[in-house]
Amino acid sequence: MAVALGALLPLAAGPAWAEKADHLMPLNIASEKGGSVDVANQRTEFLGDVVLSRGSLVLRAERIDLRETGDGYYQANASGKTGKQVSFRQARDVPGEAIEGSADALEYDTRSDSVRFLGNAVVRRTQGSKVADEVTGALIVYNNRSEVFTAEGGAASPHPSGRVRVVLMPRGAAAAEASAAASAVPLQPSQTLQQRKPL
Repeated sequence: MAVALGALLPLAAGPAWAEKADHLMPLNIASEKGGSVDVANQRTEFLGDVVLSRGSLVLRAERIDLRETGDGYYQANASGKTGKQVSFRQARDVPGEAIEGSADALEYDTRSDSVRFLGNAVVRRTQGSKVADEVTGALIVYNNRSEVFTAEGGAASPHPSGRVRVVLMPRGAAAAEASAAASAVPLQPSQTLQQRKPL
């Protein structure tokens, strides 16, 4: 069963996309074991603790197969290893917020600016170190441009029954916490104010 989460996960009070400058940045890739380059087919494979970065976007995997399309876009297929999933993180244009996720495998497409999390997938919107929203499923597709999640359940879902699971934090929670903290401070009389005499 597929669930479109665009209406459920607006991700902010107004439109705020992934870091806009990221698509102008070059792709940087580093790996522990090196890789191979197939110039004729515009394909490069990297092995061993591979880190792909592009501006604020950071993708970590055991293996990344990177292909360049005829029109200059890139498609990265990343896979983890037993006990270590692929991880993804990208800042949003909202200060302090990011999209973070992990899965058994991941596909990143620079043309559509989308990320597919495949197998035991978990994607979160974070505010600083706190998780604001979370989606789990067998497959999660995140479109950076529209900020729409699509999730599917199945045997490869981290949920024992194979279901899609979504946790949405109340949008007013931060304001309520700040108000509660302010009201917790008891009022005290001023030591410096003077009483005015009536005219």
